Amino acid sequence: MSNLAQTYQMLKSSQKFQKRFSRVVRLVVAVLLIIFAIFPVIWIISASFDNSNSLATQDLIPAQAGIKNYQRLFNQDPDFEFSNLSYWTWLWNSVKVSGISTILSLSLTTMAAYAFSRLRFKGRVTMLKGILLIQVFPNLLAMVAIYVTIFQFGEIIPVLGLNTHAGLIMAYLGGSMGMNIWLMKGFLDTIPRAIDESGMVDGASNFQIFWQLLLPLLRPILIVIAILSFIGTYGDFMLARILLTDVDKWTLMVGLQIFTAGQFDKKWGVFAAGALIGALPIMAIYLSLQDQIAGGLTAGSVKE
Repeated sequence: MSNLAQTYQMLKSSQKFQKRFSRVVRLVVAVLLIIFAIFPVIWIISASFDNSNSLATQDLIPAQAGIKNYQRLFNQDPDFEFSNLSYWTWLWNSVKVSGISTILSLSLTTMAAYAFSRLRFKGRVTMLKGILLIQVFPNLLAMVAIYVTIFQFGEIIPVLGLNTHAGLIMAYLGGSMGMNIWLMKGFLDTIPRAIDESGMVDGASNFQIFWQLLLPLLRPILIVIAILSFIGTYGDFMLARILLTDVDKWTLMVGLQIFTAGQFDKKWGVFAAGALIGALPIMAIYLSLQDQIAGGLTAGSVKE
C-alpha cells in the first residue's frame, strides 16, 4: 500500500510540474510574441520624437527627443522645406476616398452576393469561378490596364479620369469586389432559406426579402468586409500614386513618401510622425469593432 501511495504522489506531483511548466512556456511564448508585435510600433513612436531624423543612429530612447517633427508635419516650422504641404488634406483625402469606396463596395458586393446565393440563373457557377480566378493574378499586372482605362474614361467623362478621386474610387471598386463577394456569399449560404420562403408566402418581393429580412442578419460580415475594404484602400500606395498627380489630391500614403524621396536627406522623423497619426483611425476602428470582426470571419466558414 505504501508503494502505491508513493507512486500516486509521484504521479500527482509530476502532473502538477507538467501543468506549471506548460503555463510557463505559454507565458514566455506569449510575451515574446507581444514584444515582437509591438516593437515596430514602439520604434516608430521613438523615431517620431527623435529630432535627429536618422534611423541608422536612432536609439529606443532618443538623445535628441522633442516634438520638432510634429511641428514640421503641421507646418509650424517655417524653415522646413516642405512647409507648403498640407498633411491634414492628405489625411482627409484618404478618409474620403476609403469611406466612399467602402460604402459603394458594400452596396454592390451585398447585392451581387445575394444574387449568387439565392437566385438561380444561367452562367452563375461560371461567373463565380471567373471572379475567383481573376483574384489569383497579382494586382500589379493590371496597373497598366487600369491606367489606360481611367485615362480613356477621362476623355469621355472628365470627372472619372486621371487625377480625380472619383476615378481612383472606381478603380478600387473593381479590385475589391472579388473576394468580398465570396465572403458575403458564404455567409448568406448559412442563413436558412426558410426566411426567404416565409417572406414569399407573405407576398414580399426579392428586394423586400433582401432589404427587410436578410440584410439585418448580415451585420457581422458587413462590418468585416467594410473594415477590410477601408484598410485596403486607406493603406494603398501604388494605385493612388499612379492615378493622382496633383499634390492637393494625394492620399496620405502618397503624401508621406515625399519625406523619404531624397537620396541623402530623408525626413524619417517627420515620416514616422505622419505614419503614427495616420494609423490612429485604423486603430480606433479595430478597437471598437474587434468583437464583430471575430464573429464575422468565422460565421460563414461552415455551411449548415
